[in-house]
Amino acid sequence: MYSILARWFFKLAGWRLTGWKPSLAQAPKGIWVVVPHTSNLDFPVGLGARAATRIWIRYLAKKELFTWYAGWLFRALGGMPVDRSRATNLVDAMADILKSHEQLHICIAPEGTRSDVAKLKTGFYYIALKSGAPLILTGFDYPRKQVVLSAPFYVTGDYQRDMTYVYEFFSQIQGKHKSWLRQYEETGQVG
Repeated sequence: MYSILARWFFKLAGWRLTGWKPSLAQAPKGIWVVVPHTSNLDFPVGLGARAATRIWIRYLAKKELFTWYAGWLFRALGGMPVDRSRATNLVDAMADILKSHEQLHICIAPEGTRSDVAKLKTGFYYIALKSGAPLILTGFDYPRKQVVLSAPFYVTGDYQRDMTYVYEFFSQIQGKHKSWLRQYEETGQVG
């Protein structure tokens, strides 16, 4: 029932999926990398997009959201709390979780915040490298009301080449408030 309502609201609001057509047969596992993360509106847009893919995608979120009064909701919606205040070896833990499941999709916002950042955090890259799961680059393009999906992308271990591909993909996406890619666009260098 939730998925039907979420798809309906997503479509009613004028949003649509473009790019790769999600397929569990093609990608039984995936790390959905969502950029840019610039607004609180990203969450309902993301829920609608997830419903439109018809794939159950879990997501990582700061532990502060999982309070006694709201934690049950975020968990029911697929949330997994992350403690950002201390080193928890999240990369290895997530890689092990992905390797231990035949089918699992996890969403990560590598900016780590809605505030302006100069570059992406790299944990998603190393989770993909260690787990063998592909990245599915996911851009929330607000002016066009599109959630743009890349085909599953398997990282090669050549960090500069792989991240150049990631930054090039996201350089075509405009978020709600800012262009975090300003540094990349000005210098052409991956952070």
